[in-house]
Amino acid sequence: MAIYPFAGKTPVIHESVFLADHVTITGDVKIGAESSIWFNSVIRGDVAPTVIGERVNVQDNSVLHQSPNEPLIVEDDVTIGHQVILHSCKIRKRALIGMGSIILDGAEIGEGAFIGAGSLVSQGKSIPPNTLAFGRPARVIRELTKEDVQDMERISREYAEKAQYYKSLQS
Repeated sequence: MAIYPFAGKTPVIHESVFLADHVTITGDVKIGAESSIWFNSVIRGDVAPTVIGERVNVQDNSVLHQSPNEPLIVEDDVTIGHQVILHSCKIRKRALIGMGSIILDGAEIGEGAFIGAGSLVSQGKSIPPNTLAFGRPARVIRELTKEDVQDMERISREYAEKAQYYKSLQS
């Protein structure tokens, strides 16, 4: 992994965070407790701040970045799938961003929302809480079911468990 300061700001990463091999984190980045950043992901805080909450998993090959004066905020218990791009957006608690999705500047993903794989949430778009949104551009398909929520919780839990396993190998 590579951790770099930028313009006098150094990433602040809680000691319980799992950082996989080949992760790069630069500048004004804060990562909360029990989060995990998976293989080959890049989090750059060299334009504006990036704040990642607790128990967030950022899966393999994801890229997190910002535009000037537009921070990237990821709240607690969020799952960010493989090869996701997040750029100056807000991801509220317990949301899931499906693999290969792109969330652009000023977009806001509501609490507990599910963004389907391969979706594009365009600039300034808001996705309501507890809904499934999908497509390019993403549009709300339906309210989440009990089964959807259980599956999202399972994914989050499994990543937290795997992170602890891999972190124990680094000791």
